[in-house]
Amino acid sequence: MTPPQSVPPELAALRSPAAVRARSHQVLDYVQAGRSPHFTLDLAALDAVADYVAGVTRQDYPGLDIPYHSRWRHFDAGGVARWQALAGRLEGVDAAERARTMIDLAVVSVLLDAGAGDAWRYHEEDTGLTIGRSEGLAVASVNMFAAGGFSTDPSQPLRADAAVLVALDAGTLGRFFQVSEENPLVGLAGRAALLNRLGAAVAARPDIFGPGGRPGRLYDTLAPQARIGRLPAEAILKALLDGLSIIWPSGLEVAGVALGDVGRHPAVRVDDLSDQLVPFHKLSQWLTYSLLEPFEASGLAITELDALTALPEYRNGGLLIDLGVIMPRAPLDPAVKHRVESEMVVEWRALTVALMDGLADRVRERLGLDASEFPLAKLLQGGTWTAGRRIAAERRPPAGPPPLAIDADGTVF
Repeated sequence: MTPPQSVPPELAALRSPAAVRARSHQVLDYVQAGRSPHFTLDLAALDAVADYVAGVTRQDYPGLDIPYHSRWRHFDAGGVARWQALAGRLEGVDAAERARTMIDLAVVSVLLDAGAGDAWRYHEEDTGLTIGRSEGLAVASVNMFAAGGFSTDPSQPLRADAAVLVALDAGTLGRFFQVSEENPLVGLAGRAALLNRLGAAVAARPDIFGPGGRPGRLYDTLAPQARIGRLPAEAILKALLDGLSIIWPSGLEVAGVALGDVGRHPAVRVDDLSDQLVPFHKLSQWLTYSLLEPFEASGLAITELDALTALPEYRNGGLLIDLGVIMPRAPLDPAVKHRVESEMVVEWRALTVALMDGLADRVRERLGLDASEFPLAKLLQGGTWTAGRRIAAERRPPAGPPPLAIDADGTVF
């Protein structure tokens, strides 16, 4: 699954977590040198952040039995084991088909998991729960999946097929997600368009997603690559970036190549087409983290987790602003939204990626765990995402929006 030959090698190289990490660290060096008009840094404050994150982790996981940061955590919102209930409907299917089903669910749910906004809520009839934000989106998506909302075959509702994804409209999605004038969901049309593009992308790449196009067929492509039952995490991400980079409607395009979640920043200067380009691939990496469990459930071991990076999103990045590591040069006005592609937001996201590497070592030290026991996938879960949400609620009650407001279309964060 190498990028097509028509993709210049310097652009193809951006489709890797190594490029995300390396170029984010270039931005960090730039800001540390005092060259940024947007932010300064107080790296000494990372110790206070590490104390806060370690405290949150111990509070939520006293036995330090921390799972991966993934969409599967959100499916259990309100203490309801929704996936386990669905899995009961898969009795008699083999491990491979179970993995395909889990991948189908994770892919559609992650791509629906951009910020919901402060107003939207999902009411679940069976449990009586009313849930907002990421957890609400997860519950809405798993219930839509359970109802066969992504399947072409009524006799096999627990799957996602390209034909349904391509045809899905905002109205249909809105009905499943209970959207109304009184219950508005940010970026509804953008989410539907993203799933349309997902359907087109999986249909166009039978070499990755099988004939007809089904996200879960990624299992059939990658499982044979496992050596003695071990598959590097980066192999999952590279397959997703190869097959899905074209789906991002707001993604950057250079020389006719759809790059996906990539921004521009003057810290990165090279003499080729990748000049000033800083890749993030946030949703693709979030999806990769969310596919670890489907592959592991099939019996494979996923290795080299820390080749992936921290996720450059507003909870992780907001934590670093709220606790004084990333310091805005001018006060942030929560009423002013900044575009995702703006230099300021690109810089904030890159700093988040780079600083989380150093933060991880500090938190491990405080918890008495090494990198194999506490990879980034567990730092995020334990962890920085929850800590970012909690400090935001303390600083900006009651909703706890991020310290830097983002103008997004529902397809990045």
